[in-house]
Amino acid sequence: MTTPKFPYIVKFAFALLSVTLLVYWLKVLEDILVPLFIAVILAMAIFPISNWLEKIGLGRVWAVTFALIIFVLFSVGIIWLASSEIASFSEIFPQLEERFRHLFLQAQRWTEDTFHVGRRTQNARLRQYGTGILSSGGTVFTYALSVTSSMLGNLALIPIYMFFFLYYRDFFRLFFYKAFKNTRKYTIDTVLTKIYEVVHSYLKGLITVTIIVGTLNTLGLLALGIDYAVFFGFLAAALLVIPFVGILIGSILPIVVALATKDSPMYAVGVAAVFTFVQFLEGNFITPQVVGSKISINGLVAIIALILGSALWGIAGMALSLPTVAILKVIFDSVPDLKPFGYLLGEPDHTRYLNEKKKKMHDFVPELVETIAETTEDVKSLVTGKKRK
Repeated sequence: MTTPKFPYIVKFAFALLSVTLLVYWLKVLEDILVPLFIAVILAMAIFPISNWLEKIGLGRVWAVTFALIIFVLFSVGIIWLASSEIASFSEIFPQLEERFRHLFLQAQRWTEDTFHVGRRTQNARLRQYGTGILSSGGTVFTYALSVTSSMLGNLALIPIYMFFFLYYRDFFRLFFYKAFKNTRKYTIDTVLTKIYEVVHSYLKGLITVTIIVGTLNTLGLLALGIDYAVFFGFLAAALLVIPFVGILIGSILPIVVALATKDSPMYAVGVAAVFTFVQFLEGNFITPQVVGSKISINGLVAIIALILGSALWGIAGMALSLPTVAILKVIFDSVPDLKPFGYLLGEPDHTRYLNEKKKKMHDFVPELVETIAETTEDVKSLVTGKKRK
């Protein structure tokens, strides 16, 4: 029986419809899928701890539980440190308020001298705009409160998801064996291992880069004499989880503080210069050297993934864009019909062809051993008359 061949336009229309439905359901199920995606990545992050606890004799339930406890305690410690810094930062609020009042009066004088608009007119316009904002503020506040409550509820489910992902990891592997029964188990294991390695490499690289960039930011802010340099430096570094724009977003607050607490606006210019320089180092030297070629996603694909992730899931989509594309690349590289798309996602490299040849030769031996073993079992089954399991 021959498989019917459809025209290219029919295949293209079917693919477009499939992608449209996929994007639609990804958007509709955002509140469910985002915590699941985050839980999968974090479960891979703490898997070495759970695996080590199992190797020293703990049962899987206790190993996973203790790994989760360590993760939760670490997260609570980070939140506590950030909260204490924010609490101490609130001490300069009166100073900031006074400084902004002074800047506001200067702006009013400049507007009056430049555009010949009196202060009464300016204040009337500001009151008019303020009334409009307050009139819609109730709706905005209600929506923000509902979104925040939903987000906190979903975040509370992440440790539960992580527990089950780690506890049932062998069960999920057997599912892949059954779902792709025509594919060798060695090939499935290789793909799953590569996905784990690429996510783990991304997370380790992100933590290392965050420490390096946070240190550089802190040193630059200390040199300028900016208050709370450590907090601002590592806050901007932590926002590196949002590629390209995270550190720029993190620079806004120290720039505002520099404008409010320093006599000269050049301090704010200096803060912007420090963060721009560190962003240049991070994008061109630090991240490529630390993360290396284990996440070989080219810059154009990374930017497009960032934009699409932001449009689909907001900040969470931006944070998940790179690891998701890296996982897709591993899958595309492992499926013969999808290899061109995997190549399109990766970095152009003239040595890639040679490396792939070496890798194929490296993977050939285990596949050959598995083929010989299966052939041996088939021969035994023919001799003994028993079916091979």
